[in-house]
Amino acid sequence: MPTFQYRALQIDGTIAEGRLEAGGRQEAFRQMEGRGLRPISLAEHRNGKPQKPESNGKAQKSEAPKRESVPGERADGRLAWTQFKLSFNRANKISARILESFTRLLSSLLAAGVPLSRALVILCKEAASPLAAVKWKEIHDLVVDGMSLADAMAKSPGTFPRVYVAMVEAGETGGFLDVVLAQIADFQAREKELRSKVMTALLYPCILVFLAVCVLVVLMVVFIPNFLPVFASFGGKLPLLTQIILSTSDLVRSYGLFALAGLVTVGILLRQWFLSPVGRRAWEGTMLRTPVVGSLIAQFAMSRFCRMLGTLLKSGVPLINALNVARRSIGNQILVDAVSNSIDRVKEGKQLGPSLADCRTLFPGSVLEMISVGEESGRLDDELVRIANVTESDLDRRLKTAVALIEPVMLFFIAGLVGIIFIGMVVPIFSLQQYIK
Repeated sequence: MPTFQYRALQIDGTIAEGRLEAGGRQEAFRQMEGRGLRPISLAEHRNGKPQKPESNGKAQKSEAPKRESVPGERADGRLAWTQFKLSFNRANKISARILESFTRLLSSLLAAGVPLSRALVILCKEAASPLAAVKWKEIHDLVVDGMSLADAMAKSPGTFPRVYVAMVEAGETGGFLDVVLAQIADFQAREKELRSKVMTALLYPCILVFLAVCVLVVLMVVFIPNFLPVFASFGGKLPLLTQIILSTSDLVRSYGLFALAGLVTVGILLRQWFLSPVGRRAWEGTMLRTPVVGSLIAQFAMSRFCRMLGTLLKSGVPLINALNVARRSIGNQILVDAVSNSIDRVKEGKQLGPSLADCRTLFPGSVLEMISVGEESGRLDDELVRIANVTESDLDRRLKTAVALIEPVMLFFIAGLVGIIFIGMVVPIFSLQQYIK
């Protein structure tokens, strides 16, 4: 059985070297993956003689990057065909999980001393999907052609958000790209966890609404029409509630599909409007003015801003640059504009805490005081991260409380609708019994 000499990256970022026996290169890669290793080079030994190994990426960083072989280039037209197929794929988007894995592994490779071009080649070979392989190769080609990593990522705004690109640019400028990438990966993990909590909190109310709609449709389309012959033979005047229910049932059965198509059309038009700058601002302003939802949105935005700003300051990014990057993470353009005005005051020499005082929708007075204290004590980065942690914990509790209140309200609403329909259909039957007597 052939023996393979490998050099790989361990989970903690250190380089491991060794030998293993495998029936082929693919089996060797699988064994390395089972050990939690990320391969950098793999050389096969036959009859005790080593074969030509792959490049291990130990080229000097000062050398001009060389274009290396990437999966898809060995077969003529294979990569172009993959791009052609992906252009017609409706799911033409890198998932958050794949992007986080790419970011964390790229940080580990750079921290281990692997040159950027070689690190991108490794990521291309280990891409989790054909689309990811194409995207990583595009970035690799742009980098080896002399473009910075941030500019190369900016060419794919659908994959790399603006705040992601801004942080990479700050890391490249400051010479600590590997540290910034690790911070981005941690931030993405926390962001995903917080979003997961929000989605989990909203899941049960959404299921209740869906079930309520299904029950009403079944009652209107299937159950109520069975009573029409009975009421027609009755010949008397039906109660007003029963007449409304029967009319609604008739409308649903006659024009339900047209109404559904109209709702879908209106939903598509509204979505397009919301994606426009004017529609997005109008929607964000409306959500901020909503009594309960607005405070939750502002709290979520503040948590993102504080964590991003604290993360950048910890990485050594200057305050003004960190503020310009962190404000893009807020997500709400109205709040972004408010923070932008505060950044202008910081540029004039004012402290951060008082400069943010005008944005009370985003920063309560207690948070401003904590920021001011952290700035005076020289521990602003730690204080911002602590504020983000406390805010996320409070947001989690508020979401759980809101869901606990929504659940009985939704159950009461569903029971009320079903009860009204039941009463409206039963009352004429009692009237019919009295008429027979």
